Amino acid sequence: MVTQAVFLLEKADNPFLMKIRLLPILAFVTFLFPFNFCFAQLNSQAKPVIDEFEKELSAGISHENLHVGISVAILKDGKLIWLHAYGFAKREGETPADTNTIYRIGSITKTFTAVLLMQLVQEGKIELDDPVEHYLPEIKKLNGYADAGTITFRQLASHTSGLKREPDMNNADVGPLSQWEKKLISCIPYTSFNSKPGEAFLYSNIGYALLGLALSRVTGVPYITMVQQRIFTPLNMNDTFFALPDDKRSRLAEGIDNNNKGTVNTSLPLKEIEGRGYRVPNGGIFSTPRDLSKFVASLMGTPQLLSSKSMDQMQVVPPGGKNYGMGLALYHKDGVNIIGHNGSVPGYTAQFAIEKQSGYAVIIMRNYNSGLIDLERTAYNLLKLLKNAE
Repeated sequence: MVTQAVFLLEKADNPFLMKIRLLPILAFVTFLFPFNFCFAQLNSQAKPVIDEFEKELSAGISHENLHVGISVAILKDGKLIWLHAYGFAKREGETPADTNTIYRIGSITKTFTAVLLMQLVQEGKIELDDPVEHYLPEIKKLNGYADAGTITFRQLASHTSGLKREPDMNNADVGPLSQWEKKLISCIPYTSFNSKPGEAFLYSNIGYALLGLALSRVTGVPYITMVQQRIFTPLNMNDTFFALPDDKRSRLAEGIDNNNKGTVNTSLPLKEIEGRGYRVPNGGIFSTPRDLSKFVASLMGTPQLLSSKSMDQMQVVPPGGKNYGMGLALYHKDGVNIIGHNGSVPGYTAQFAIEKQSGYAVIIMRNYNSGLIDLERTAYNLLKLLKNAE
């Protein structure tokens, strides 16, 4: 059993500074832990920090009062040291969330796409500053392309292409997974520029979708197949998918879309299981904290999907960029140096973060969108405390 209590979280300007006030204990929940991982030793310095982190999450999930769940993994030097879950995977009934519960990871998918890009660069198939139009000529149909100039792979991967976040087209995010490429191509004429390529940072979902399609044109292999062959399979990510298998659906946490204040929507997350229109290379993956930890470990060099040089390149902010390399958000403040990414789709939010000097990393996944717990602040605060405890 895990004791749950309510807490109030006061956000400071610094995401690492959070004040926690514990209120009386409200509930007890039994959780499942079907571990099959070989865990690294949890050292005496880290244990008190993680104990407090556990109290924070337990209290927070109780306070949400949504009958929802959070699953978490913590790594040290690429090895799991802690794996836990809180709350429930389904809104009705008593199905507990556990560390094999499947969630959507949203825009963390972009990091997978960026790794795929760097693999092809390593192999000499493309260069980062190659014009994308050489492989994806349909990109010339972007609204304003003739005046904006060419877009490179680096610019798509770093959100400096100048493209707006979304196409100005109804139902761009609607449609089956099997038709995502067709939907994306239909969106191109309805996608315009906010600035010229290389001038400014603007987070662009459709930019990353175009990147994924362009990479498939480079190799002649479908994007989803490439990610499976080059990332999922080598890392034994057997619970990570673009298309959720029928025999895994019982393990999917029910998505609770509660972005609109006072409303709860479960129908849209359920509908999006079958597809999200063009949104695949930018936000299409399902995974678990246990499985996603294998990918995060690979970014820490255990095992290595990329060379050290390629990992370094992913962390370079290009001209016009801002706190973002290629598929990695960058945060350096108050003695911590963090890389990572967050993700949000209807019904699900996720975060992974790696503190480079200490070698600690955390993955947090949940089946609701909005609540008291800020995943980014919570992750960054934990990593700062773990580093300072060394």
